[in-house]
Amino acid sequence: MVGLRERKKQRTRQALVRAALRLFQDKGYEETTIAEIAAEADVSTRTFFSYFASKEDVVLHDAPERMREVLARVRDRRPGEPVADLLIRVAGGSLDSATAEEGFDGVEEAQARLGLIMTVPALQARALQTLFGNQLRLARALQEAYPGELDLVQCAAAVGSLIGAVKLTAMATLTRGDSREQVWEALHRAIDVSVRGLRDLEAAERPEPPLTAPAR
Repeated sequence: MVGLRERKKQRTRQALVRAALRLFQDKGYEETTIAEIAAEADVSTRTFFSYFASKEDVVLHDAPERMREVLARVRDRRPGEPVADLLIRVAGGSLDSATAEEGFDGVEEAQARLGLIMTVPALQARALQTLFGNQLRLARALQEAYPGELDLVQCAAAVGSLIGAVKLTAMATLTRGDSREQVWEALHRAIDVSVRGLRDLEAAERPEPPLTAPAR
C-alpha cells in the first residue's frame, strides 16, 4: 500500500508533468523555462530538480520506471513458459501499468508528448536513444531468461518485432485522433499480430522428432 508521503510525491510529479505539457503547447518547448514549469505547478525550481534533471526528462518521465517493470517481468519467467507467452504477458502488463494511474497519462497527454517528440529535435534524439538502449537491454534480459534456448539474434529480432509493432501502432492511432479505448484495442491487436510470428519462430526452432525405422 502506498503511503501518504509517496502519494504526495506522485501528485507533485504529475503536477510538474502536466504543467510542462501545458506550457510546451502554449508557449513552445524551447521558449518554456524550468522556472516557469515550477511556478505553473506551484512548486520551487529546486523542487523541480528533485524530480527531473531537464525538460527532456519531463516529457519522457515514465520511461525508466516502465523499463524496470518490463525487465522484472521478463526475469520472472514462469517454468516452461514459451517466449511468445512471456512477451504477451510482459506487453499486456505494460499496457495495464500505463492505465493504472486513473486520469493520468491519458490519450490527450500521450498525443501531446508524441507531438513534441516528433517536432523537437532534441527530444527526438533522446527518445530514439532511449528506445534503442531499452530494446538492447530487453533482448539481453530475454536471452538470460532462456539460457541455452535462444541466442541474442533471436531475442533481438523478437524484441524489435514486438516493440516496433506497439510503437508504430501507438503513433498511427494517436495521430489519427483515436479514443483511449480505440488506442488500447489497437495496441493489443498489434501485440497479437507480432506474437504470431514468434510462435512460428518457436515452431521452426523446435527439433524434429527422430525418424523411426520402418517395421519389418
